[in-house]
Amino acid sequence: MKKSRWGALVAVTAAGALALTGCTAGGGGNATNAAPTGGTVTMAIVNDLTSLNSNTPQGNLDTNGQYVYLTTGGFFYPDNSFNLVKDESFGTYEKTSDDPLTVKYTLKKDLKWSDGEPITADDMVLAWAIASGHYDDATTDADGNVTGGTQYFQIAGSTAGINSTDFPEVGDDNTSITLKYSEPYVDWEIFSPIAQPAHVVAKKAGLSSAADLTKLLQGLPKGDPKAPVAANDTLKKAADFVNTGYDITSFPTDKDLLVTSGPWVLSAWTPGQSLTFEHNPNYKGNLAPKIDKLVMRVIGDAAAQVTALQNGEVDLVYPQASADTKKSLEAVSGAQVMTGDQVSYDHLDLNFGSEVFKDATVREAFLLTVPRQQILDAIVTPVNPDAKVLDSQIWLPSQSEYATTVAQNGSDKYDPSKLDDNIAKAKELLAGKTPTVKILYNTKNPNRVDEFQAIQSSAAKAGFQVVDGGDPKWSTLLSAGNYDASLFGWISPGIGTAQIPQLFSTDGGGNYNKFTAANDDAIASQTTVDKDKLTQLLLNIDKTAFTEGYGLPLFQAPGIYGVSSKLDGVKYMGNQTGPIWNNWEWSVKQSTNTK
Repeated sequence: MKKSRWGALVAVTAAGALALTGCTAGGGGNATNAAPTGGTVTMAIVNDLTSLNSNTPQGNLDTNGQYVYLTTGGFFYPDNSFNLVKDESFGTYEKTSDDPLTVKYTLKKDLKWSDGEPITADDMVLAWAIASGHYDDATTDADGNVTGGTQYFQIAGSTAGINSTDFPEVGDDNTSITLKYSEPYVDWEIFSPIAQPAHVVAKKAGLSSAADLTKLLQGLPKGDPKAPVAANDTLKKAADFVNTGYDITSFPTDKDLLVTSGPWVLSAWTPGQSLTFEHNPNYKGNLAPKIDKLVMRVIGDAAAQVTALQNGEVDLVYPQASADTKKSLEAVSGAQVMTGDQVSYDHLDLNFGSEVFKDATVREAFLLTVPRQQILDAIVTPVNPDAKVLDSQIWLPSQSEYATTVAQNGSDKYDPSKLDDNIAKAKELLAGKTPTVKILYNTKNPNRVDEFQAIQSSAAKAGFQVVDGGDPKWSTLLSAGNYDASLFGWISPGIGTAQIPQLFSTDGGGNYNKFTAANDDAIASQTTVDKDKLTQLLLNIDKTAFTEGYGLPLFQAPGIYGVSSKLDGVKYMGNQTGPIWNNWEWSVKQSTNTK
């Protein structure tokens, strides 16, 4: 496995995310002042649950992330304008020093997990241990694979930033920790040290209490890859449980897996059909929901989601956006249609671990054949006529730096308006060779099927033989690398820069395509607090990605919600949480209470 840290991006599976430019209402009004009456809200989701821990490489998927969002307390959350909103009913944090950077986190007193056990500094120490890679002494090869020593926690991201902290100082009667950084960390304000319950992890490792786990961690030295030592068996058991113990295929019989710190607990799951959430009886925070129950129904097909909304089977849908979906939603009587931009993009990545793409000339030739304008016109333009092909791996068109990077990153080499000329150049570069390229993608996602077929047809004109590597379980195959290129989407939280080392550092948990050329700049981006220097590093990374043939961004994903007139409080959100970001503000009319 690769070394990695907290997931900043979530791999979009079938296409539950939504977006368009601006927010518009259609198909009737919405009761905006209905009194909260409890009841059940049923929403459609595209993808099923696979893990109760979305912060591992294999668990880093959208529905898993939504589970974690609903069930985990924290010090803050982003609103739908991507501003940080502090939740002081969970705890507070403050920077107590700039040099060295020092941050203190203090839990509100008497917080409890859903099983009644107290939430304490022991839980924050565990979260820090998971995020920091402090105990790892693993060495890795050029592809990020461990070749010696031990990596304990395997997480979707990078240790950059948090790895410069020492063991936390615990205080205030075991309700606070203080982190001291040996170097600046650009995203210090969006690290929330709460993850799995320490008392459960301790139990799975053979310890009697969360305090014993903290004592173990406190007594272990920082890992040194230059002088690796034998793995600590107890910490390895704890890490293995966090890494894979939350991956599930049926509703857990082990109730320890369902212990949560947030307002919701999972009360039922029928794989392939639905998830049911009910109130955490021990949650006392300010984000307590007004509704009694939340049901997520797995409905992969966009048309089926619209039909379910029309029939009153669900109250909220956010299917893959398309012109047909938008038109159908607007025809649903009494429904509100919300559209907006997503912090999400589809992309084609080349696998630098594959034989065919070790040749830079072949990489360039293949990318020259990608019909990005055709893909955009087929998938996005019908929903957002103003959409343009995406020309940056770092920024989206609405961001101020986008025009600057496009002018310098070399994306003009792959100008989609010159496709015929580009294909001719690709054929010239291949000089009679007919390379075989296997593309991994999600066969259950119609957008990805369209993307694959368009690329397959276009690349053939230059001599490429594009093999269909599509698989409905594509997400579990990403890290294996048994493909030459991949088509999928990333969706971001919309805040921070942790996604940069996650994708572009050699050890990044999202660096599935084994890209190493931007490693130094990606790591440096986490310790550069000067905004101008940070921007320059990101400009460098974007240029390197195009120069080296990392792959090509395709388009910023549009999205759309359909909301029943029975449901109030839903507000459009373009990040990875989707509509549930403010679920505590939702309310339903009396008529939905019998669901």
